[in-house]
Amino acid sequence: MLKIHQLFLRTFIFIFVGILLTLTIVTYFWSKNIYMSQIEKNLVQNIDTFSIVLKDLNNINKIIKDLKSQINLRITLIDNKGVVIAESDEDKNLMENHSKREEIQKAKESGIGKVVRFSNTINKELLYVVKKVTINQNTYFIRMADYTDKITDNFIKLTAQIFSFITFFLIIGFLATYFISLRIKNETDSILNFLTQLSEKKPTYTLKSNYTQEFFKITNLLNKVALKLSKKEKQKAKQTAKLKLANRQKDEIISALSHEFKNPIAIISGYSETIMNDDEMPEVMKQKFLNKIHSNANKMSYLIDKLRLTLKLEEGKQELTLSSKSIKKILEDIIPDLEEKYKNREILIQGSDINIKVDETLISMAMSNLIENALKYSEDEVIISLTENFIIIKDKGIGLEDKELEKIKNKFYRVSSNGWNNSLGLGLFIVQSILTLHKFSLEIKSEFNKGSEFRIKY
Repeated sequence: MLKIHQLFLRTFIFIFVGILLTLTIVTYFWSKNIYMSQIEKNLVQNIDTFSIVLKDLNNINKIIKDLKSQINLRITLIDNKGVVIAESDEDKNLMENHSKREEIQKAKESGIGKVVRFSNTINKELLYVVKKVTINQNTYFIRMADYTDKITDNFIKLTAQIFSFITFFLIIGFLATYFISLRIKNETDSILNFLTQLSEKKPTYTLKSNYTQEFFKITNLLNKVALKLSKKEKQKAKQTAKLKLANRQKDEIISALSHEFKNPIAIISGYSETIMNDDEMPEVMKQKFLNKIHSNANKMSYLIDKLRLTLKLEEGKQELTLSSKSIKKILEDIIPDLEEKYKNREILIQGSDINIKVDETLISMAMSNLIENALKYSEDEVIISLTENFIIIKDKGIGLEDKELEKIKNKFYRVSSNGWNNSLGLGLFIVQSILTLHKFSLEIKSEFNKGSEFRIKY
């Protein structure tokens, strides 16, 4: 397995060679295109200059020969039918008709034609550029050509110069990278030594590095880790304390569940045993005992359903069946059962009726919980106010202290210091979960020893 600086160095060598080859190829074709384009441009400029000064075709062969000696380009004058009128390098009479030549065809179409082709006449490859001109109201084609071997020689020299410059700068980059890799090796070795000591015991020194921002952050983090390890025993003690607290809370929950189920079970067991052992029990008393058994069985069933609903709400598995319902109608269905349970207590509804989209079963349970809490912990009437945005349930009972207001919504949280006993601690948790499912919210205002106000905002 390679060390990081070796891997870094090997990778750079591959990249260095790849870049060198790629740049060489790209530079070759790029500069060749530029060079050829420049030659073409020069040929066009020479043709333009020649066409301006060429006003008379008399003695044209001598003019072309003289121009050839000055600019060292092959020059050909061709008429509109493709007949060679004058030629700088060969006898025009021996040359075939040029009307079918590619460069002539292009010039006829667009005014200028160009092509690279091997000339059988002079046995050399040339770059031909042709331009259509008008002389004495007749159309002619002036063709100039440069030898590609001359172009190639000049281009190879240019490429060699560019290549040498690129190589020079890549070598400088390679050397710089090599020394950087050595420095990175030293930094990583230092970090590895520190980690080795950290894994065995407390390190004997503080790790420092200012080479790069990344190494600076790494060394700082490692120093922090070392500091945290030194406080390990204190953290263990805190964790032990948290586990004890969690176990105590678990015991309290089990105790609450045991308490809630113990009374109904005892009543059911006691009454059923009495009925079984007393064959001569009057029918009225027997019916009374059966009603007690039935009532407590329903209570146990209600507690189980409450726990199951809590789990469904907590896991997000409870589904809503929404429909537009009259809140006053829902309250009127709830209140008789509560008034039957809490004798001589009055529940008042104030405000105009409102219709909102709710799951009737769930919202009935939520409001019933809130109203029953108000009945449990107060002795005066409970007032329910209906407004445009709120359903407000208000009592004049014992109230809650400020520190209890947020906790009271938590699952299994039970307030007992002021007489509040939220049963299993599920009531307000269920209410809060049902309202959240409806995208409603629960606001609680309470003043100790003066009363509470529960607001359902929809």
